[in-house]
Amino acid sequence: MEALLQISGLNAWYQQGKKVLSDLSLQLNKKEVIGLIGLNGAGKTTLIKTLTGLHDGYTAEYIKLNGNDIRLRENSFKKHRYTVFSDDNSFQYLTFEEYIRHVFLSYKKYMDMEKIELLCSGFQFEAYRNVLLKDLSTGNKKKVFLITGFSLEPELFILDEPVNGLDFQSTEYLYQLMRNYSAYGTLIFSSHILESICLTADRVIILENGSIRDIFNQGDIIPERIRGSLYENISGSPVETDR
Repeated sequence: MEALLQISGLNAWYQQGKKVLSDLSLQLNKKEVIGLIGLNGAGKTTLIKTLTGLHDGYTAEYIKLNGNDIRLRENSFKKHRYTVFSDDNSFQYLTFEEYIRHVFLSYKKYMDMEKIELLCSGFQFEAYRNVLLKDLSTGNKKKVFLITGFSLEPELFILDEPVNGLDFQSTEYLYQLMRNYSAYGTLIFSSHILESICLTADRVIILENGSIRDIFNQGDIIPERIRGSLYENISGSPVETDR
C-alpha cells in the first residue's frame, strides 16, 4: 500500500535518559484504519501527543509525509491532520457552531453543512449546538471534536481513546464512522478497549515499553490473539482467553 506517513527511529522522552518511545519505526498507509493498543505505560499517549505536535521531546532518523521530509510541529504538517483527545478543555468559551467555523477557516476548507447536520443527528447532538463548550457534559464535549473531525475529513485523523465519555448509541455510531473512514483518509487511534480495536481497525499495532511488539493485519485481528500478545511477557506465555 502507498505510504502516507513514514517514521523511522523515533525516540521520545519527558526526562533525558528515560525514553518513553524507543527506536520506534512506523508506516501509516493511505486510507487505512490503524488501532494502537498496549498495557499501561506502553507509550500510546506519548505517541499520539508526538504525532500531534504537543510533545517536543523527541528525535527521529526521518519523518516523511507523502514521501517528503517534515517536522511534526510545523504548519505544513498540521494542515494535513486533526486530533481528538481523550479529554480536551480547550475553546471553552466557544459554542460548537463557533468552534467548527473556526476550524474550517483555519484549515481553509469548505463546510459541508449537509454532512455536519448528519453527524449531529447521528451523535444526537442537535440540541447542544449553541451551548458553550464549558457548559457541556464530558460526552457532549467529546462529540464537538468528533463531529468537527469527521466533517473536516483530514488526510490524517488521530483519535486518543475515542469512546471515552460516550453513551452506547453514540459509541455504536462512532464505530461505524471509524470503519468507513478509509474512504476519506487515514485514521489512527489509541484504545484500551479491545472491542474498539477489533470492530474498526484494518491493522492493529501493539506497543510495549515504547516499541512495537506485534502487528496484526486483517484476517488476524482476533481478540484471543491480541490478548495473548498483550500478556505474553507478563505470564511467560500467551494467556488463556474466553471465546
